[in-house]
Amino acid sequence: MRDEYDFTEGTRGKFRRPEAVLTPPLHLDPAVLAFLTARAQAYGITLSELVNALLKKEIELIEATE
Repeated sequence: MRDEYDFTEGTRGKFRRPEAVLTPPLHLDPAVLAFLTARAQAYGITLSELVNALLKKEIELIEATE
């Protein structure tokens, strides 16, 4: 790396997208991933669809008990 960089011609916020929605990576235990992958294939849906459906049900249960 250089000791100094010249940013006099730089544009602040040139690549900023305030409407952008970032999706964080999700890391599952290998056993959980294998189980859910098999279940998703058995139901004929994607892994993402299955995980989202399970999490939505869990949210409903949490909200029902509050």
